[in-house]
Formats: sequence, structure tokens, C-alpha cells
Amino acid sequence: MGSFGKRLTECRKAKHLSQKDLAKAFGTSHTTIGKYERDEMTPSIEAAKKLAKILDTTVGYLLGENEQADLFKDPAMLIRFQDIATLPEKEKECLLTTVDHFIKASKISLM
Repeated sequence: MGSFGKRLTECRKAKHLSQKDLAKAFGTSHTTIGKYERDEMTPSIEAAKKLAKILDTTVGYLLGENEQADLFKDPAMLIRFQDIATLPEKEKECLLTTVDHFIKASKISLM
């Protein structure tokens, strides 16, 4: 797992942005972006959220909490997860158990 700076650099380059381009979209200087990328400075949570949005990724990815840069970027999937979160606990547990079984069965069939 890379550092915040390495992940930020990776996402910036994947979007074909220079540090100056990202700085302009973010509303700061390219030297600040450089400090973030070299892990010399840590952004606030609000700044990390704004960077994630500009780079079409998640704060979780930039912070190293998950390995997929685009995890939960699909709006339809996000809506589904939000709907699941509002279900009564018993129904939520039942649904998640069903999904877990489906995933397990799918992984076994791929072997």
C-alpha cells in the first residue's frame, strides 16, 4: 500500500494532470500539491475530500484504506448501499447474508 502522496500522484497522473493543473482545480499552488505528493504535508480531511472528488476517486483510496481507486464511484451502487443501510437490522442482516452466499458461490465456480 502506498502513502497518501504516492496515491495522490498516481491518481493525478491517471487523469493526465500536471501539479499545476491539479493545483488550479483545487485552488492552491503547485508547491502545495508537490508537498502533498512528497508526504511533506498532510491535507485536512476537507482538502482530501476535495482532492478525491477532483481526481474521481475516494478519500479511502487516497488514505490507503482500500486498494481500488474507483471503489464506490458507481452512483447506482452507492444508492444501493445507502438503501441497504436504512433497512431494519433484521432485513439488512438477511440481505447481506444472501449477498455473502452469492459471492462465495461465484468465487467457487470460478475455480
